[in-house]
Amino acid sequence: MYLHHLHLWHFRNYTEQAITFTGRQTILLGDNAQGKSNLIEAILLLATLHSPRAQRDGDLIQTNQAMARLHAEVERQPDPAQLTLTLRASGRRTLAVNQQTQRRQVDFLGYLRAVFFSCLDLELVRGGPGQRRDWLDQTLVQLEPLYSQLLQEYQRVLRQRNALLRQEPLTPAHLTPWNDLLIQTGTRLIRRRFRLLERLAPLAQTWHQRISQAAETLDITYAPCVPVPENDNEVIRAQFQRHLEMKLPAELAQKTTLVGPHRDEVHFRLNGQPARTYASQGQQRTLVLALKLAELELLETVLGETPLLLLDDVLAELDLKRQQQLLTVIGERVQTIITTTDLERFYPPWLAGAQQFQVVQGQVLPR
Repeated sequence: MYLHHLHLWHFRNYTEQAITFTGRQTILLGDNAQGKSNLIEAILLLATLHSPRAQRDGDLIQTNQAMARLHAEVERQPDPAQLTLTLRASGRRTLAVNQQTQRRQVDFLGYLRAVFFSCLDLELVRGGPGQRRDWLDQTLVQLEPLYSQLLQEYQRVLRQRNALLRQEPLTPAHLTPWNDLLIQTGTRLIRRRFRLLERLAPLAQTWHQRISQAAETLDITYAPCVPVPENDNEVIRAQFQRHLEMKLPAELAQKTTLVGPHRDEVHFRLNGQPARTYASQGQQRTLVLALKLAELELLETVLGETPLLLLDDVLAELDLKRQQQLLTVIGERVQTIITTTDLERFYPPWLAGAQQFQVVQGQVLPR
């Protein structure tokens, strides 16, 4: 997979900007708040329809503009694709593939895939469970675009059930149909998250061994809110039902749903200790890098194509040895787009073989 061309209109601080990528490695150089991360965000938005930095589309549109448009030309198997995403301040999106409007988001997903690593990803280790659930879900969307529909359906059921819990009077019978839907959709989410980590964890452990030079052992465990001994459909459904019954008094008191995959957790441990509390910043960065390389490998293995690797202001924070390891891993087969404020700490081969741009106040200029 290769991103040939990106064109933005009224996106973030870009009035209009076109970029043609000519090499496997691209470096975007510039001071802070010039627009480097906005370019990465645009690519990620085309890949996942999700922004890591904005909750509303209106936040992505240039000030005093009604809409923004993103266009990409992608080389992929079996056929190349042109992707166009139009954002509106009203919140209504238009998605098009090869000039054909797509009615469903799922029909747009999958044409461009990307693995994203930024300093914000350290929250995967030190942040709350929500960051780790989002990471699982976004990885699953790229592996299986239909997962996005399942996730939306679960969130719809959860909102409806929470609204019902706030109503008075309320009896358990009122909740029965929503319990059934919550169990049905929630079980499917839990099973897919289980399966993802069963495949991803061994890859991450191997990468972590390589990057840390076997100095530490990484363990990753999935801890669903509904404790289950195995990834079995009937076992999960039975446990889900039992825990809903157990938690009903607390749910009625707190007026919110306390059972389900919206409360799942993922635990990272280094040498048996919780990474969230015991890992240094360097250890956290190494752990997240191992996760991202594992994600890249899994996507490549399952999909038969190599996704883009987007590195937002993190590469220069790795020492030269880890930069060299990363460069060796991705080589020429992975299109990598990197943002940085400083070139001095880069491993020299990165600079020698990379296409370089200077980003200044919403303009991208060749160097």
